[in-house]
Amino acid sequence: MPARATWSGFLKLSLVSVPVKAYTAAISGGNEIHLNQLHAECNSRIQYKKTCPIHGEVVADAIVSGYEFAKDQYVVIDTEEIEKLRKPSDKAVTIDAFVAPDSIDPIYLAGRSYYIVPDGPVGQKPYGLLYQAMVEKNRYAVAQVIFSGREQLVVLRPMDGLIAMSMLSYDDQLKKPSAFKDELTKQDISPEELSLAKTLVDASTPKQFDFAKYKDVYREKLTTLIQSKVEGKEIVAPPVQEEAQVINLMDALRQSVARAQQASPEAIDKPAKKMAPSVKPDSGRRKKKMA
Repeated sequence: MPARATWSGFLKLSLVSVPVKAYTAAISGGNEIHLNQLHAECNSRIQYKKTCPIHGEVVADAIVSGYEFAKDQYVVIDTEEIEKLRKPSDKAVTIDAFVAPDSIDPIYLAGRSYYIVPDGPVGQKPYGLLYQAMVEKNRYAVAQVIFSGREQLVVLRPMDGLIAMSMLSYDDQLKKPSAFKDELTKQDISPEELSLAKTLVDASTPKQFDFAKYKDVYREKLTTLIQSKVEGKEIVAPPVQEEAQVINLMDALRQSVARAQQASPEAIDKPAKKMAPSVKPDSGRRKKKMA
């Protein structure tokens, strides 16, 4: 369990209020490798200093927040003044509606996810009750919460005994697919092309999907590169294997199907091999002789 929660407050459904706390679902730092900017001449690290055009460099304690209401004119906003604007309900994940899981298109998911857990013994039973009801009714919950200083739209879903909370984009923050309709032209797709494409989908569908098999290969290669450079080893690039270009769509589909079936023999709904014709090619000649 992480050392401290990212957020604490209440999970509210009508008159039911459950004390909860939130832990980020992402691993701290995301196991990312961060490269620093250096001066090419001496390899000294580039520094970024906050400066005032009148007084020069400014320390963090001397910096305040402000809003520009006219050109070069600001009104200073104190953080304590912002806190006074918050209502007690702002410290709550307020459920607005329950929805079917497939009613929220993944395009609305904004990327950040958290685990909501009970905060103290008093929240255990109502939390478990809400979780069980969501599981048995197969429902997600849409809610709103003040998070990271602004109002967020979120979706709550039961997940392995916990309630997971994921940030959503508001509808007016996303471009609609209709904005790109002019990029498409109507295509004539033959039945054979569609059949091969569907066969490729079937051949690429495993019986059980394992998300854990996906690794950040680039990060692993970058780690190896850094270690090699530290040890003073020569960096040798692997030979580039160029694949033959397949121009014909049908050829590309056939080769893709063959490759997918070879790579995933356990794929579901793999089409059966075509049976040999029931009439042999020389059957016509035999009939002539019998006549």
